[in-house]
Amino acid sequence: MTYLDIFIIGIGLSMDAFAVSICKGLAAGRFDLRKALIIALWFGAFQGIMPVFGFLLGSIVSGYISRYSGIVAFILLFIIGAGMIKESREESCGNYGADVGFKTMLAAAVATSIDALSVGVTFSAYRMSILRSALLIAATTFVISAFGVRIGALFGDRYKQKAEFAGGVILIVIGVKLLLGI
Repeated sequence: MTYLDIFIIGIGLSMDAFAVSICKGLAAGRFDLRKALIIALWFGAFQGIMPVFGFLLGSIVSGYISRYSGIVAFILLFIIGAGMIKESREESCGNYGADVGFKTMLAAAVATSIDALSVGVTFSAYRMSILRSALLIAATTFVISAFGVRIGALFGDRYKQKAEFAGGVILIVIGVKLLLGI
């Protein structure tokens, strides 16, 4: 797996955070740089932390799954991607308001980054540098989330569902690539 693959995975993983960021920008009604940075920091940090936890968990069982790393990666990325595609078909913004308080952002950050935990397990099977990978995913999510708040403030939620769908497809394609060993 290359750093380009990790960057593309980071884009796919960040689509949930992007969708919620759009909703937060929509709820705010106008762009607020301070709020955009808070949202981006929360989402970026959690998208970076969760793969590390997944990597540590995966390291414990890596001896058992390393022979099947392509299959395991495909299954995990397919499940995550299919879930994102399913979510893209559901109601738009739900309960994501403009609030950027601690409890609200903690819940949103955990909810949008839980899939990154599974990706960390995949990284352990490939014996990758988890710190570089996590930082790349975190930085990608930070930028995309800040951009999402801006889009939400400008255009509303017409891009939310497309972003989640695209993120799901990206993760499935990367899973197929890993399964085939390309």
